[in-house]
Amino acid sequence: MSLIHIENLAVYAGNTELLAPISLTLEKGQRLTILGQTGSGKSLLAQAIMGNLPNSLRTEGRVTLFGEEVNAKQRQRFWGRRISMLPQEPWNSLDPLMGAQQQLEQTYRMVAGESAANAQQKAAYTLALQGLQDSGHKRVDQLSGGMAQRVAIACAMAGGAPVLLADEPTKGLDVSRRDQVVQQLMSQSKQGALITITHDVAVARQIGGRMMVIKSGELLEQGNTSDILSAPQHPFTKALIEADPVNWPDKTPASSHKTPLVEVQDLTIGRGNKALSKHLNFTLHQGEVVGVVGDSGCGKSTLGDTLLGVHQAMEGTILRHSQAPLHQWQKLYQDPTAAVSRAVSLATLLEDTVKLHKIDRARIAPLMRQLGLDEALLQRNSEGVSGGELQRFCMLRALLLDPVFLFADEPTSRLDPITAKEVSQLLVDVAKQNGCAVMLVSHDPDLIEKRCDRVIRLDA
Repeated sequence: MSLIHIENLAVYAGNTELLAPISLTLEKGQRLTILGQTGSGKSLLAQAIMGNLPNSLRTEGRVTLFGEEVNAKQRQRFWGRRISMLPQEPWNSLDPLMGAQQQLEQTYRMVAGESAANAQQKAAYTLALQGLQDSGHKRVDQLSGGMAQRVAIACAMAGGAPVLLADEPTKGLDVSRRDQVVQQLMSQSKQGALITITHDVAVARQIGGRMMVIKSGELLEQGNTSDILSAPQHPFTKALIEADPVNWPDKTPASSHKTPLVEVQDLTIGRGNKALSKHLNFTLHQGEVVGVVGDSGCGKSTLGDTLLGVHQAMEGTILRHSQAPLHQWQKLYQDPTAAVSRAVSLATLLEDTVKLHKIDRARIAPLMRQLGLDEALLQRNSEGVSGGELQRFCMLRALLLDPVFLFADEPTSRLDPITAKEVSQLLVDVAKQNGCAVMLVSHDPDLIEKRCDRVIRLDA
């Protein structure tokens, strides 16, 4: 008996086909990796299998789980216990009012059927394995992106479901945490099946098994992962693999940056009463791209919030050598869903920005083309586009404001390598051409090396 069998499963928005019909079968012990372009329909496929697509979308085709053909509503009884999904955005899957340990305890109790005492013990042990033993009391908004990702992974696996659908499970994680998460997913799915959506070729190589490559809602090629990665048949697959940051050309030597924008002296940053990084001293110059690296939870996002004045420094001083208005000091948030309202269309949000800041509308279309954004996306709300498309929409709004300072917090973590290469180069070009100082946060050491003039390392 196959664990998952789908026949001609397709996804539509009205009459518009977003995902062309796809068929697949997964038996016990099998692993499938879905690799593809940002916005190609990878997440839609996972949601269609689970039966939790937004109401604005519909499916056609047949889905059979554990030998039983089931519609979307019938699939809900399998959730958590037999099939579990790790969504791309942890903030959308975790309770915003509940601490991490409490959420994990409830999953062990309500889904896995553990007693209260066992649930508490298992939750504490699981968080310790994830390096979160001191963060169990924190809500999701009090965690870094990587920490929230680890909590979401723990909750998704706590019910013991043998079939796992993991949507970009390693984004925002440093290499050691990434490898740990991959091993956890593979271990739990040994007696079941694993579907992993990723744009990280290293993750795909680790997982092995079978692979599907998707672009613009269509399946381009499929086969054994090792065969595809070593000898891709489709030009897009080859381009995707070659676009890994390790293969990018070296950056051109930076010209000396002489005009200071922000000066930091003996700065200590933190959350609550806990200092995350101490005694920071540096100067940011106009036109400079500075990388910010460090383990998850070391204060990278907090540094951005502190420099922008939305979070208070614990000690030290920040001197601004610019009188630019506040709206030109910008941040690209690690989680784009936290920066965009889902109540209205993206077109409405963009129009609000244009009217408020009197932006020349003629600038919008060329910048959208540079960011690889289709104008039709603007008619949807934030739930109707992929995480990568939403991140690029946030970049569109920020760049239209002609920022003098841009703190880009993991801006490419949701993007495929081809798009990441183009978008990160656009950020560099904006810095050089407009004299904007860019601080670029990333867990990818190759991306930092290829794009940044210098690097600031934070130690937890």
